[in-house]
Parts: sequence; structure tokens; C-alpha cells
Amino acid sequence: MQEKATGQSHKALFLNTLAFTICFAAWMLNGVLVTFLSANQVFDWGPVEIGWLMGIPVLTGSIFRLPAGILTDKFGGKPVFGSLLLLCAVPMYLLSYADSFLVFALCSFGFGLAGVSFSIGIAFSSVWYPRENQGTALGIFGAGNAGAALTTLFAPTLLNDLTQQGADIEGWRTLPVYYAGMFVVMGVIFFAFSTNKKPATSAKSLPEMLQPLREVRVWRFGLYYFLVFGCFVAFSQWLVPYFVNVYYLPLVTAGLLAALFSFPSGVIRALGGWLSDKIGARTVMYWVLGTSVLISLMVTVPKMDIYSPGKGVMAKRSGTVAEVSDLAVVMEGVRYQLLAKPVLLENVDEGIVVFPKKDVWQEPVVAAGQEVQRRELLAKGVTRISFQANVWIFAFLVILLGSIWGVGKAAVYKHIPEYFPEEVGVVGGMVGVIGGLGGFFCPIIFGYLLEWTGLWTSCWMFMVTVSAVCLLWMHQVVRNMLQEKHPEDVRRMEASP
Repeated sequence: MQEKATGQSHKALFLNTLAFTICFAAWMLNGVLVTFLSANQVFDWGPVEIGWLMGIPVLTGSIFRLPAGILTDKFGGKPVFGSLLLLCAVPMYLLSYADSFLVFALCSFGFGLAGVSFSIGIAFSSVWYPRENQGTALGIFGAGNAGAALTTLFAPTLLNDLTQQGADIEGWRTLPVYYAGMFVVMGVIFFAFSTNKKPATSAKSLPEMLQPLREVRVWRFGLYYFLVFGCFVAFSQWLVPYFVNVYYLPLVTAGLLAALFSFPSGVIRALGGWLSDKIGARTVMYWVLGTSVLISLMVTVPKMDIYSPGKGVMAKRSGTVAEVSDLAVVMEGVRYQLLAKPVLLENVDEGIVVFPKKDVWQEPVVAAGQEVQRRELLAKGVTRISFQANVWIFAFLVILLGSIWGVGKAAVYKHIPEYFPEEVGVVGGMVGVIGGLGGFFCPIIFGYLLEWTGLWTSCWMFMVTVSAVCLLWMHQVVRNMLQEKHPEDVRRMEASP
């Protein structure tokens, strides 16, 4: 890394961020394209197939991040990043000819290499900045995550235009050609204007470069990144079918809301880097993980209508039923008043209802002229608990969560140059692998959870679990560190009421 940032540093950061934005936009293409093709029955894909197609590009971009980071540390970012951009253009172009699940999956595997741009850009940006500016610089670079928002925002509209609002459905094949063109243009720009630079460890052998991966700390950082990056990637795609199926929104509207989830998370990453420089990455991660548990728990409650037996009406004495209506049962001169079915029952989706709503009424179970014994049921009670899970409240919460994860992404990578200043490519690549695998496995896990439970909110139950595990592990590590450095302070804290 450099001792002082220069104009060359800022130019390198700008080119890295621009290239990463384009790569990330292409990396997330299947979230919109697969949903569009499935919704228009171009291909007969179920939730599991959709989950795989969304996850395959993420898998490629994950498993090759470590080799890409090593290559960047060894040869510098210019040849590696430039070559990646041109290479990814080929399978992206071939995607326009896909006519089956297998071909679509193979092309997705190929252009998914765009995901390794993260580990290349992290390593190539890091060598241009001093330690005290690493958090801010890497946070600015990470804002390229906003490329996901560009795809979810503009791709649905492009698909509608290219297919003439569905009249010429084969028009979807032009979209991958556009993305392939962006790869080629950016690759040429990168080779023409970037300046190469290698870290001091570029002369090390491969075993020496991989030495830091023996430390548990690397894998713990990877778990954090599995949540704040991998789950972010997964939801950047999963939220499109989520909004379509749960809230019956049009694809364009669903894409817009998914973009609102993705865009702030990418842009705010720069703020996360700055905060990590100012107050410390560990403090930021405490807030990120704690808030992630809370918000995930809040959106776990599904949109629902639950009917349950309620308080009924029983006969006070034996006799013959004289009269029955929706409002009362008359027997032996005694009028048993019934609770009427609420008029508002059918309008639960109108307006904004924040909390679950309870409706109670009673329905007669006897008929006029029927002989009834004492304490026999005259009218059954019905309780209905309905929860609207309002789409705007839900959207606000998930957009907030995406922004919080954006801050967390920067905080995780602030740790890496602090503990491994000359191995950012290797360690950052490994952490990126684990995080990227989250983006691959999560849509598949979401698909299976949806099939097993029948609940779309099962994905948020999974988020609560992952967030809680990360928070508890980090807290235990911090506690152990304090115990080693300040055992007396820890004992006093535990002894205090």
C-alpha cells in the first residue's frame, strides 16, 4: 500500500469502481431475466430451477474469487481486470441463443465470472491508499454494488420494450447482447487508461501467499460477509419474485422496489467505510448485526388469515329453539344475543394496517324447532386474526436492512488491511468466496424452504438465524480478547449487578 494517496490513486479507484459497477450489474442479470421468462412461460421453470439459475452466476463469481485475488497480488490489477471484462462478454453474448435450462445454466456459469471483479478491485484499490484511508477507499469501491440496482431498475423496462410489451417475447434475447457490449467497452477503457501496480508481496510463492488462510479470523470475517454481502446478493434477486408472488405486484414495480433495496446498500457502503475509519469496524459491526437480527425478526411474520374457534354461546336450560337469526337465538323466552360478523372483515387489504387485526363473531349451529339440552352449544364462536404485512412497511424495512448490510460490507473489509496489510488480495479473495457462496446458496435454500414450509417469509427466518450466529460469535471473540488483555475489568463487569 502507498504512504499517501495521489491523483493516480483516485484515478485507479474511479476506474475500478466503474468496472465493478458494470460487472455487478451483469452478475445480477438473472434475477430479472429468469423471473421475466418464467412469468411469461417462455420456459417451464419452478422455484427450485429459478433458485439454481439465480445462484449459478453467483457460484462462479464466488469460487474463483480466491484465484482472482492471488493473480491480482501477483500480476497487478490492470491485466487481470481488463482480461476479465473481455472474457465475460463471450458467455453473456451466447446467452442470447439459450433455448433450454442446460444452455442457460452454462452461459450463466460463464458470465458469472464477473463476480470475481470484487476481489480484483479490492486488492487493486488497496495498493493505492495508505492504511488510514483504506476504509473510505474500499467503501467507495464497494459502492459499485449499486450495479445490482441498475439492473433491477432498468432491465424490466428494457425487457418490456424489447418484447413490445410481450407481443414479441423473443425480443428478450437482445438484452444479453447489450450487456456483452458493456463488458467489451469497459474492458477497452480499462486497458487504455488504468496504470498497473503490485503489492510488496507479489514476489512470494503460492504457499507463502496462502499462509494467512490458516487463521480462524479469516473464516469469521467470511461468515460476516456471507450475511452482509451474500444475503444482500441473494435478496437483490429473490425480492423480485417475492414482491410478485406475495404482493401481486407487476414485474416492473417489483424490480423498482428491489432496486430500492440494492441501490442504497451499494452507495451507503462508502459511508460504512468512513464510519469504520472513524469509530472502528468492530463497533460498526455490533450495530449492523444487532439491527439485522431485529429487522429480520420483524419481517418474519407472514401475511396471513387465521381462523380459530372462539367463545361460543351455550344454552342456560333445556328446551326448544323458537327463533334463529344471524344476530340472536331465542329459546324458552330467553334471547341469546350473538356477535355479528364485522363488515370490515372483507376489506383488510385496504389502507395501512400496521399490527395484526382480530375479528370475533358468532354463528348459530341450531335450527328453529330443535330440542336443546342445558349447556349445549347454540352458536359457535369464530376468531379471525389477519395480518396485512403491508407492502410499503415491508419495503421500507427491507430497504433499511439492505442499507445496514451495505454499511456492514465496508466494515468487514476494513478489518482485512488492518490484520493482513500485504495479503489483501488473498484474504479479501477468500472472504469474498465465502460471501459470494452466500449469494449462491441462499436463493437455493430459499427455494427449498418455500417448498417445504409454503411460507415466503421462511427466507427471513433463515436470516434471523444467520444474523444471530454472527452476532454471538463476534461477541464471544471480543469478550475473549478483553479477558486476555484486561481480566480485572471483565471480572468487575461480571460481578456488578
